[in-house]
Amino acid sequence: MSLTRLDKYLCDGNVGTRSKVKELLKAGRVRVNDTVVKDGSVKINTDSDKVYFDGRELTVEKLRYFMLNKPAGCVSATKDKLSDTVLDMLKGEDTRDLFPVGRLDKDTEGFLLITNDGELAHNLLSPKKHVEKKYYVRLNGQISEEAVRKVEDCIDIGDDKPCLPAKVEVLKEDEVNITITEGRYHQVKRMFQAVGLEVIYLKRISMGKLSLDETLAPGEYKKLGKEDIEQIR
Repeated sequence: MSLTRLDKYLCDGNVGTRSKVKELLKAGRVRVNDTVVKDGSVKINTDSDKVYFDGRELTVEKLRYFMLNKPAGCVSATKDKLSDTVLDMLKGEDTRDLFPVGRLDKDTEGFLLITNDGELAHNLLSPKKHVEKKYYVRLNGQISEEAVRKVEDCIDIGDDKPCLPAKVEVLKEDEVNITITEGRYHQVKRMFQAVGLEVIYLKRISMGKLSLDETLAPGEYKKLGKEDIEQIR
């Protein structure tokens, strides 16, 4: 059984703000099953009760998932006084309970999951889960076989302990894909700095088994379904 306040349910269903919902309830425009309810504090069972607003049944999506192709220049946060946030990219969506799963640096592009599923976010970010994140990297110089070996083999980036093993796929002399299972601060950039190279462009291209939809231009997003989420778990 899942119980919630009626006024919260109406707000989550985009009926209006809390003050507006209070007015609508007083006006008798809300019905729970066959009964008009004017008290927003009434608890409803979202698994079995049906809520109607102006005669139309109201349904609320409990958990929501979005794939954003994060552009450079916006921050991975819910609020920021100086820059656009990744939530600002979700035009027309109700973002009140959404948050980005982890952080991409301001200048980093690519796949960012935005959701209200706290349990999934915890599992994706937990080092114990070893969820793979793949990045496309452009470097300021040629990467040697020795540098690849060092980056893959538990490289020390100055933290309390070395990084977990990584996978590096060399695309060109100065371009690679790297797959990691952690999410340390500036991790990919610091891994290459440790072998004397600077990352000049960074883009996340997948999480788990789910890859970025390349039809999404930077700043565009799409809603994910259950099958998509199973690939990322």
